[in-house]
Amino acid sequence: MKRNPRKVKWTKAYRRLHGKDMTQDSTFEFERKRNRPERYDRNVTENTLKAIKKIDKIRVDREERHIAKRMKGKKTKELREAVKELEQSIYLVPVPEKPPVTLPDKVPVPPKQSEENRMEE
Repeated sequence: MKRNPRKVKWTKAYRRLHGKDMTQDSTFEFERKRNRPERYDRNVTENTLKAIKKIDKIRVDREERHIAKRMKGKKTKELREAVKELEQSIYLVPVPEKPPVTLPDKVPVPPKQSEENRMEE
């Protein structure tokens, strides 16, 4: 259909262009496939396996930060939308009726102290 892949939302190009996917992460360079025969050395292999674990941990941390950065303003946006919706449809919320205020029949009054008792205290 000759569509531009940067405008079709499900493509990798769109996701990278609009900041949905991580594009400039140096950890992706380690996954490149190399078509050269290699001689293996036990020490190099051991160090490589240790490095792979570190790289995976770095990638996971970066991905979590990327997702957190994308979701940063989501709560405030949802709150603003909720307030706006409430303002537009406040008439649908029933007003609670206030119960009538009743005063007690008798109010106890403390007995007065005489002046002599006050002086002693």
